[in-house]
Amino acid sequence: MASLIENESERAGRDDPAPRAAPASALPARFAAWAARSLSAFRGFLARGRFSSLTRRIVAFNVAALFVLLTGILYLNQFREGLIDARRQSLLTQAEIIAGAIAEGATSTPDAQVIDPLAGNRASQSSIDAALAERTLPIDPEGAAPILRRLVLPTQTRARLYDKDGWLILDSRQLSASGQVVAFELPPPEGVDEPGFLEGIADWMLSILPGRDLERFREAGSQNGTMYAEVIGALTGTPSSMERVNDRNELIVSVAVPIQRYRAVLGVLMLSTRGGDIDAIVRAERFAIVQVFMVALGVTILLSVVLAGTIAEPVRRLAQAAEIVRRGKNARAQIPDFTGRRDEIGELSGSLRDMTNALYSRIDAIESFAADVAHELKNPLTSLRSAVETLRLAKDDAAKERLTQIIQDDVRRIDRLISDISNASRLDAELSREEMEEVSIPTLLETVCDLFTETGVAGDARVVLDIDPGPQGREHMTVRGFDMRLGQVVRNLVDNALSFSPPGGVVRVSAERLRDRIVIHVEDEGPGIPPDSFERIFDRFHTDRPDSFGKHSGLGLAISRQIVDVHGGTVRATNLMDGDKVRGARFTVDLPAAG
Repeated sequence: MASLIENESERAGRDDPAPRAAPASALPARFAAWAARSLSAFRGFLARGRFSSLTRRIVAFNVAALFVLLTGILYLNQFREGLIDARRQSLLTQAEIIAGAIAEGATSTPDAQVIDPLAGNRASQSSIDAALAERTLPIDPEGAAPILRRLVLPTQTRARLYDKDGWLILDSRQLSASGQVVAFELPPPEGVDEPGFLEGIADWMLSILPGRDLERFREAGSQNGTMYAEVIGALTGTPSSMERVNDRNELIVSVAVPIQRYRAVLGVLMLSTRGGDIDAIVRAERFAIVQVFMVALGVTILLSVVLAGTIAEPVRRLAQAAEIVRRGKNARAQIPDFTGRRDEIGELSGSLRDMTNALYSRIDAIESFAADVAHELKNPLTSLRSAVETLRLAKDDAAKERLTQIIQDDVRRIDRLISDISNASRLDAELSREEMEEVSIPTLLETVCDLFTETGVAGDARVVLDIDPGPQGREHMTVRGFDMRLGQVVRNLVDNALSFSPPGGVVRVSAERLRDRIVIHVEDEGPGIPPDSFERIFDRFHTDRPDSFGKHSGLGLAISRQIVDVHGGTVRATNLMDGDKVRGARFTVDLPAAG
């Protein structure tokens, strides 16, 4: 067993790559970078000198898992049971050899009759057993003592020889050769055999683990040997063994074998181990386990701290940056960029950066919107104030009537601006609260076009609808979105086309499916769009209607683009060309199909 342990230790030593540390130049670049980051994180953690809640949890969970593993190893370790079994078998073999030697060389038969089973007049087996039962062969102590001395004492085991009635004949503790010192096992003085720190940890853990309830060993002394269960079993002719613990909770394994000759039990030989010899081997093996555990514990704590540092430190920096953004201390607080990590922290960093940029963009848009609103409201207010001041100076009724009409137009313009601004400001909030659903584009377009045609809003112009469902059919021309808002987009585009169409003109609305997109076109027969205004017309409060000043707020196309953007689509403006001549404007809405 010892050689097996040594071989395992040597093999473990050969397999352990720790002693052969590779030079720094031979380390892969990725590992070197990871080591540098880990060391930097650990130094930063030590510099802060505090454990975060996340760090404490990671360390606690990893250490708890390691303790569970150690407890399972100590509790389920088969080394001790295997060692006990091997020791039991060794004692049984040794006891049978010694018992055979005693039976052959240490029994006296002065008046015994030798029975030859091969003789002519063979006695039956029953008659032989009856004769042996009447004439027992006693054990000679003087002949057995040298055998025990020579075969037992070198093995450091204790041997006791009992007769067939269970009374003690010989005890190896009382045997000594000429000049030999007889050693008796005495308890150590108090404080001399105190266990070390690691041994104390191992003993404490073993003390709290459930174990087998073994019988307490009692010294028979002058009492009959039948107080031992194994002696009773051996007197019946069956080898027996037992496990007990002494007063110091040390394991004692004992075996008893019968001393037989001619199938008659002459006595019993009982061998037992010294208290603590098996425990010493088991203790050494468990001590090695605890040593490995302590090293693993230190490495686990170190790596847990490094791991927590790589998680907690970036999260802390992200939280600080988010707090700065919330407080608004800086005009443009930057979120730390950890997207290079390619893990959840990197994803969180990227999401926070995108969210912050979107927030700043929204703030800029709100500031720009507020400035535009102030500018647009200031114009009619200025005109209104001028008209009111001039009204007092008007001398004739015609001038007063003209000024009164200007005042009414300015009031209506302000009212229209306030209504459109209110609708535009509520748009984001309403879109964020509503739930998207599948919207049928053909049904939506038919409803909007019928509204313009049947209510007479189109005037003498005509609104023509053309839907190309393609091979998949109308049921597949659907998008995920808000039907009311998409209807608002189409209404704004048709209304804009009607405002530029000549009398009796035609506004064409068409829709088609192209692969995974739904494309809507709104075309008019107006003068077209100036080349430098294809994008400007989508700006807030921008209008190219010099002949209808004050009648339009310039928010319709801006709101339409905002709604289309929320749906993941695009809206753009182009001119319809007939050679070099512009024959109208076209607005194209491109939306992702639902299925």
